Amino acid sequence: MHIHILGIGGTFMSGVALLAKQSGITVTGSDMNLYPPVSTQLQEQGIAVMEGYDPAHIPPTVDSVMVGNVIKRGNPAIEYVLSQRIPYYSGPQWLSQHLLAKRWVLAVAGTHGKTTTTSLLAWILEVAGLQPGFLIGGIPENFGMSARLGKQPYFVIEADEYDSAFFDKRSKFIHYQAKTLILNNLEYDHADIFPDLAAIQQQFHHLVRTIPGNGLIIHPAEDTALTDTLAMGCWTPTTTFSGTTASWQAKLLAADGSAFSVWHEGKCLGEVHWSLLGKHNVDNALAAIAAAHHAGVTPEQAMAALAAFKNVKRRLEIKGKEKGIVIYDDFAHHPTAIATTLAGLRAKIGSSRLIAILEFGSYTMRTGVHKTQLQHALAQADMVVCKQSTTEWGLEKILTQFTQPTALYQNVDTLVKELAPQLKADDHVVIMSNSGFDGVHQKLLDAIKYNI
Repeated sequence: MHIHILGIGGTFMSGVALLAKQSGITVTGSDMNLYPPVSTQLQEQGIAVMEGYDPAHIPPTVDSVMVGNVIKRGNPAIEYVLSQRIPYYSGPQWLSQHLLAKRWVLAVAGTHGKTTTTSLLAWILEVAGLQPGFLIGGIPENFGMSARLGKQPYFVIEADEYDSAFFDKRSKFIHYQAKTLILNNLEYDHADIFPDLAAIQQQFHHLVRTIPGNGLIIHPAEDTALTDTLAMGCWTPTTTFSGTTASWQAKLLAADGSAFSVWHEGKCLGEVHWSLLGKHNVDNALAAIAAAHHAGVTPEQAMAALAAFKNVKRRLEIKGKEKGIVIYDDFAHHPTAIATTLAGLRAKIGSSRLIAILEFGSYTMRTGVHKTQLQHALAQADMVVCKQSTTEWGLEKILTQFTQPTALYQNVDTLVKELAPQLKADDHVVIMSNSGFDGVHQKLLDAIKYNI
């Protein structure tokens, strides 16, 4: 069997491509502007990817076409598929029909922390000897790939609320048939498809409706948006994490979150000492421990696994060090994620200078939906550097209201040329974007190294 995937370069669709190939299916794909680590992963797995959406890229012998949600009507490839009546389906639909129906699915949903929490949970099950399958919207360093079939019955999946395809506007996670569900948090995002928070809550309510009575829903004790969502109807047992009233709690043993104790129903179960930073990651760990417990893994096993956990690429990943200056790559592109990431790093580096570089990549950020939250989100930074958004919503004026130095550039090359000479030993530079950001990470490292 041969499947061609339109939009194969997305973190989700590239993972589905790996699962299809591991199932013995011939896989090819098309996309625009691929960049690492996804492009590297597809190449390493021997999956041929063609640039652009020329219908000629679809092999004449193809059995079906998988359609990513980036594909819209008018795209020449999908117009060819429709006119030639080639069988097609979305990625979530393929997963539901061909992979997940007979698995114990552990799904991780929420606005923030999905990728890290999914990776944590998969790693805990792996260390416990369960060899789970997984599909993660990033590449966890413990596994070196974003997806694998694994062994029955467990399958861990990052459950995104974005829509499935142009012909299926339900959230992806509706298809997954989860038994164990983590709801990390819930805020307004994805302004291109959701008009307000209530619309997102409705999709999460639909997700809750799919969880069986012998399943488990794990959610934070003090997230009002999720509490209100569950109040719309819940037919599944629940447990809580994070907060003074939660069943699963943590007490920080280090201000930066690198050490904490785990408590369940008022009893201390042990301590975790690990490489991740921030209170948000402590919460992610609690959720993963609770989900693994539902699958039969003891908290003691889970805590031991966390000590050996390596974070996902692009989650405060150190890209390099030059002349005492540390350059990080981080996927944060929502004010809450930006704030928690910087707070965790600040707790670790103390009074060292922290420089934040932002690209407004997502539709929600690019159009200024969260513009009033930016100053608070970036409060921990000693300097804020931005690349001009493609949509005009007053970014330049907003930056003038910041108390710390700011700079705004039209392109990456100018940004690097002017910023590099200002950096000094012991600086920590966090580059935050959900795209490749024109290779700014290596360009900045080279400029520091060679004084250019």
